[in-house]
Amino acid sequence: MCGIVGLYLKNSKLQPKLGAMFKPMIIEMTNRGPDSAGVAIYRNPVRKNEVKFSLAHDSADYDWKKVDTGLERALKCEATIRKIGNHCILVTNAKEDAVLGWLKQNHPAVRVVGSGHTIEIFKETGLPENVYDKFDLASAKGTHIIGHTRMATESAVTTAGSHPFATGADLCLVHNGSLSNHNRLRENLRREGMEFQTENDTEVAAAYMTWKLRNGATLKQAMEDGLRDLDGFFTFLVGTADGFAVVRDPIACKHAVMAETDDWVAMATEWRAIAHLPGSETARTWEPEPEKVYTWGGHA
Repeated sequence: MCGIVGLYLKNSKLQPKLGAMFKPMIIEMTNRGPDSAGVAIYRNPVRKNEVKFSLAHDSADYDWKKVDTGLERALKCEATIRKIGNHCILVTNAKEDAVLGWLKQNHPAVRVVGSGHTIEIFKETGLPENVYDKFDLASAKGTHIIGHTRMATESAVTTAGSHPFATGADLCLVHNGSLSNHNRLRENLRREGMEFQTENDTEVAAAYMTWKLRNGATLKQAMEDGLRDLDGFFTFLVGTADGFAVVRDPIACKHAVMAETDDWVAMATEWRAIAHLPGSETARTWEPEPEKVYTWGGHA
């Protein structure tokens, strides 16, 4: 019984208020998922030759400086770090694969939560409001954000098992529902070179979308193919550097509502999460249709 929420700002003047606008949205999902919460926020794009990594460690006192200096020495690159709670945002001009290999060998306890040019992911166990405050997200500026509150039913309550899941450059996914064929699909995707950190079915869905995009599909095509290849009941909210997309399975038994004004587009498991937004009382509001992909932000 998880809760998912997303907000895409069409009006650039609202970007300084993104975090503040989103906070009541995710807090409203608390009774749907009090075990853990997470958000993916799109902000502060790095240069074309750089990659931004969202990293996490179980200890809030972890010495991230040794990651910074060690990486620069080993890969002869530039790197900067920004510690936020028990997470760290690492920006470097080193090649992504080289960074991932170095981290795995030298800092195996560090989790790579996401990577890309604009995405930053923060997730943790605990109540949504506490998680949100821990990472100071109410003051965040950006273009769009997606979030998730989790009530674990298929795996342990851990930070690694929390949503969002990111498996490719600037792509992440949150999910309300359950997949029945994720174990078989995970093995198929491993043969295609995809790697997994958890047994969570949502990570499989995210990896599937990444695999499709790497093979030339548009986001819309990937999500349409997922309706055929991903068996189960689900509502997916997928974030990319350009915006976000929503799709529900053919039965559409999981709650979902969307709303749009001239200033923003919002998606939530329940309307009460959207009702906090300015102008929501006059927004165009609808329930997403089964098997229909909705996209915002310039996706093809």
